[in-house]
Amino acid sequence: MTARPGAAFPGARFPASRPRRLRRTPALRRLVAEVRLDPADLVLPVFVKEGLSAPAPIASMPGVVQHTRDSVRKAAHEAVEAGVGGLIVFGIPAVKDARGSGADDPGGIVQLAVQDLVAEVGDATVVMTDLCLDEYTDHGHCGLLTAEGDVDNDATLERYASAAVAQARAGSQVIAPSGMMDGQVAAIRAALDGAGFATTPILAYSAKYASAFYGPFRDAAECAPQFGDRSAYQQDPARATADGVREALLDVAEGADAVMVKPAMAYLDVVRAVAEAVDVPVAAYQVSGEYAMVEAAAAQGWIDRRRIVLETLTGIRRAGAGMVLTYWAAEAAGWLAE
Repeated sequence: MTARPGAAFPGARFPASRPRRLRRTPALRRLVAEVRLDPADLVLPVFVKEGLSAPAPIASMPGVVQHTRDSVRKAAHEAVEAGVGGLIVFGIPAVKDARGSGADDPGGIVQLAVQDLVAEVGDATVVMTDLCLDEYTDHGHCGLLTAEGDVDNDATLERYASAAVAQARAGSQVIAPSGMMDGQVAAIRAALDGAGFATTPILAYSAKYASAFYGPFRDAAECAPQFGDRSAYQQDPARATADGVREALLDVAEGADAVMVKPAMAYLDVVRAVAEAVDVPVAAYQVSGEYAMVEAAAAQGWIDRRRIVLETLTGIRRAGAGMVLTYWAAEAAGWLAE
């Protein structure tokens, strides 16, 4: 390792190094910045719950709510005004069952909310839909179960294919499968193409880890597993980056138009490795636990909330993510426009 100039000569004076000369003023730092945050890089996740008469605050995610159909339209309009690049919709149905019937019901909450949002914002931002079954099943797992209680991969693919077509018919502009079933992208691509939606892109949750950072999300989406966990089909945090790269490459080969790493901050090495390996856009999801930790520390006055938020987003972009899904999307976009 090269020693810092002057380290061996504490009494000596040295001229400022070239990097330090370029850090001298805010204008210089801005001029030579290699990573820039733009509101268009950000995607806002929104939760819409069937049957609500008013937005419901999520205790573990201060500032985030379960929306009504009316309030999510307002949130979308505010995001568009801030320049946010996209929204991704998660739905919470009033009734859940073993097969997740609400996922592909034309009158299901996500399909109705997407119709509302597309009517509200049109092409001013990208309306995406998360595709999984955990929000819709009474057992909370991401797929159909066998008699033994295991997730039935192939039977689940049929449900994903049907849900993808329902979302596309409702107007979803990007389908984002998050269930981590083997072959999910190929099944969804074939279903979309067969139903006349060959131009609808897929953003695959390719490297999605079995993470403790998802806790608050499960409050928001009301989707905690009723037994066991999802470690058998989500990725192991202890595996090397090659595992995440392998999953991303498989999804690209199956027809994914973009890939995602989730969570973001604890997996920046995976973000970097995936970004270097694929030739499609890479997204990273700054998940609920990341959000909740910052909000909790900021509420205690322990950190500078705005600086931390922008620094974490910059770090995710620096690692190689072109898109960042974050609950701060609209707020951060407003700051960036100042």
